[in-house]
Amino acid sequence: MVCLTGCSKDLMMHVDQLCASKNIKVFCGDVFGYHGYMFSDLGQEHHYVEEKPKIVKPSEETNDGPEVKKPKIDPNETTMVKKTASFCSLKEALEIDWTSEEVKGRLKRTPSDYFLLQVLLKFRTDKGRNPDPASYAEDSQLLLQIRDDVLEALGVNADLLPDSFVSYCFSEMAPVCAVVGGVLGQEIVKALSQRDAPHRNFFFFDGLKGSGVVDYFCAK
Repeated sequence: MVCLTGCSKDLMMHVDQLCASKNIKVFCGDVFGYHGYMFSDLGQEHHYVEEKPKIVKPSEETNDGPEVKKPKIDPNETTMVKKTASFCSLKEALEIDWTSEEVKGRLKRTPSDYFLLQVLLKFRTDKGRNPDPASYAEDSQLLLQIRDDVLEALGVNADLLPDSFVSYCFSEMAPVCAVVGGVLGQEIVKALSQRDAPHRNFFFFDGLKGSGVVDYFCAK
């Protein structure tokens, strides 16, 4: 398993591609001010087990009615169920064609953090660093310009990220780091132990709202 933080978009996609060829699981994560994310690529077939309440079938038929014959869930007993999940690459997750008709329908329910991440990764690529509070005025203007360029290239409206977003993506806020780091660590343990359903494939945390969301993105 490989975990990447503070890396450029190109480096993360390159490492993800290399790891996929060797069946190595990949995690990425970062915090930008009040916002943070985690991404996981566990391969085309990630096998895991999930603990479920055991369903008890009636031992014999009776004449007391149909309800008696129905299987019942025993809350005191559990069973391990084998499952498989499929993941796509980081490249596929970030290079979705938002102009296609089949994808346009999900745009309204897509968290804005997905597009914010695209902007921040482009900033990191262009400047070789994250937005710096010491150069807030200059970086804010650059973020707005990158927002316009990135969202136009993706084929979506720039209104998805209002101008106010620049006020909340500077530095690394300790509470946000704690949440995102905790979720990232939890997902790594789950993936390596192959226990419980993994987050598939993005987790976004919004410190302003105090809530997170799991969503799946893939170009295919």
